[in-house]
Amino acid sequence: MHAHTRRHRNARRAAPEAREEPSTATIPEVPLKHAKLIVLPPLKGSRESLIRQNQRNEEEGLERIEDDAQLNELRSRHELVGVPVSMSLHVNAELPVNRRYCRPWTARFLSDLSRVHYARFHRPLQVNSAVRTVEYQRHLIEINGNAAPAEGDIASPHLTGATIDIAKKGLSMSEIAWMRAYLLPLQTAGKIDVEEEFYQSCFHITVYKSYAPPIQPKTASGGSRSALIAAGVQ
Repeated sequence: MHAHTRRHRNARRAAPEAREEPSTATIPEVPLKHAKLIVLPPLKGSRESLIRQNQRNEEEGLERIEDDAQLNELRSRHELVGVPVSMSLHVNAELPVNRRYCRPWTARFLSDLSRVHYARFHRPLQVNSAVRTVEYQRHLIEINGNAAPAEGDIASPHLTGATIDIAKKGLSMSEIAWMRAYLLPLQTAGKIDVEEEFYQSCFHITVYKSYAPPIQPKTASGGSRSALIAAGVQ
C-alpha cells in the first residue's frame, strides 16, 4: 500500500478525535459548595452618604432631638421605642439608659437582623449607640474629635433616633463578612444607609421609614432576601 494512501486513512480515523464542540455547547456549572465565594469590601461611609442620611431624615419629617425633655416627650408618644433587647441582641452596658431608644422602624430592623444573625452564629449582636440629643452631641464633640457635628448638612443622624451603631469588636471575620452581605442589598434598595467605621469599630446604620420587609416566601431557612444572600457567606 502506498504511503500516501495509509496517511489518508489514518487521517480519516483520527478526524473524530479532532472534531470541535458545537458552538452551542456550554461550560458545566461549578457546584456552589466548591465555588470560591466573593468577600465584599467594607461598606465605607462618605460625606455624600452623611448628607444623604440628613436629607432623607428631613424628608421623612424627623426632627433633631434637642434635649432630654424632648426625648422623653417622644418616648411618651411612642415615637421612640426601646432598643429590642433579647437573647440575640444586647446593649453596651456603658450606654446610658435614656439613650437606649430608637425609632420604631429601626427597632424592627434590629429585631430582624439580630434574629437571623443569631440563627446563623448562635451569638448576640451588640448595640453601642442609639438615640442622641443635640445637647449631648455638642458635649461629645468636645471629647471626641471624630464625632459628627450637631448642626448642618452633615450632622449626626443619631439625633433623629433613626440610627444605631452595632459593635464590630468581638465579631469574627465570618460574621463581619455576613453582616456586609446582609446589609448591602438593603442599602442598594434604599431601605438603610451603612457606614462601616474603623476608629469606633462599628456598623453605623441609619434605617428609613420605608424599611418594612415584605412577607417573603418561606425557604428552608425561613429567611429574607438579605438573609439568603448572607447565607452564602462561609
